Amino acid sequence: MDDAQTRPYKLKAKETLVTTFALFSLFFGAGNLILPPLLGFQSGNLWWLVALGFCVSAVLIPILGILAHAKLQGTIFDFGKKVSPTFSLVYSSLIYIISVSLPSPRTASVTHEMAIAPIFDSPSWLTSVIYFTLVFVFVINRSKLLNILGKALTPAIILILLGIIIIAAFSFEFDYGNVTMASPFSKGILEGYQTFDAIGAVVVGGVIIISINLKKKNATYAEKKLLIRRAGFLAGSGLFLLYAGLIFTGAITHSMFEADSTRTALLNGISIETLGNAGQLFLSVLVSLACFTTAVGIVTGTSDFLQSRFENSKNVFIITALIGCVLGVLMGQFDVAYIIAVALPALMFIYPITIILILLNVVPEKYASSKVFKAVVLTTIIFSIPDFLGSLGLQESLISLQGYIPLSKFSLGWVLPAGVVFVISNFFIKYSSKN
Repeated sequence: MDDAQTRPYKLKAKETLVTTFALFSLFFGAGNLILPPLLGFQSGNLWWLVALGFCVSAVLIPILGILAHAKLQGTIFDFGKKVSPTFSLVYSSLIYIISVSLPSPRTASVTHEMAIAPIFDSPSWLTSVIYFTLVFVFVINRSKLLNILGKALTPAIILILLGIIIIAAFSFEFDYGNVTMASPFSKGILEGYQTFDAIGAVVVGGVIIISINLKKKNATYAEKKLLIRRAGFLAGSGLFLLYAGLIFTGAITHSMFEADSTRTALLNGISIETLGNAGQLFLSVLVSLACFTTAVGIVTGTSDFLQSRFENSKNVFIITALIGCVLGVLMGQFDVAYIIAVALPALMFIYPITIILILLNVVPEKYASSKVFKAVVLTTIIFSIPDFLGSLGLQESLISLQGYIPLSKFSLGWVLPAGVVFVISNFFIKYSSKN
């Protein structure tokens, strides 16, 4: 036997850094950058509290999603298979439908508001049509150019953002505005839903795990798990610092902008105040290119998913890509604020289920039997319904119900019931096994 196959595998710092960058790039969506500054702008001196909430749902849960993939060694179907194959299929289908209907079109809207509208007097529908025509071309041809481009865009955007944060920290007084949100921590959690990163972890995380397995053939399962843990911690720390820095920047620059500033206008304004017009233009171009690679990835992934369900039919792939791009044109012509508002009800329903599936797949196997999965997921779905209805503006009919559900007034009514059912179901399973 070859010595290369038998000698023990040693984890190298370079391998950890490469994996860290892969994880960071997965969750570092350019469209997400418009979210943190407005949170800081609205949270005043409580910016740190909203930053913690935002990073729970936008950093911690997605990283745990990668750890779950490392444990499962599977695909999105494996996240819900302990509930039932039918549930897993329905859940996976909903995830892909939401992805092509909301975060994909939002990339076009962000591109228009950040890079096109400030320079050209053209309608948003024209940007959307051109944008998704190009997306369709790249999806059908599966060009590797975007993968290469994506690797260069992420570090470039990070350097610019670090420049914005550092310049703001040393140039502006730490003068905070009024707190205009009722519950900063829960507001941060809910705004973190809009990153779609937990969904990204479930959908794309398996690709990273497969890549690690192929590159580290001589490594044991424990060594691969250690690599993912270290890389996950480093990537999560980097994302936390970046998001917290942008939230802090939004908090200390509040006096420079109107109270009704939009997310994209605020990010553009902050970049002009810190980097000047040239820096703002450069950031806008980079963000637009990064948004484009994200849209291509979402449409390609959705097309691959449906193709796999129909005997790898090429026609299904093309039709799905076309439908995804048409949806992109229809939704992408609206402004970012509108798309975020429309996305909220869908996220209030699907995100709690996604979070619970991630957590259940992370905990030790003895605490996550099929019965526990079914009980906890069903509880999460039931107690997410009031939050979902509330996001549709039906709060008045829910006021009496919210009084009986802890955390419901923060749109987190599913959290404690799911936790209680997890404990109780495990207790009964353990008790019944003894008898």
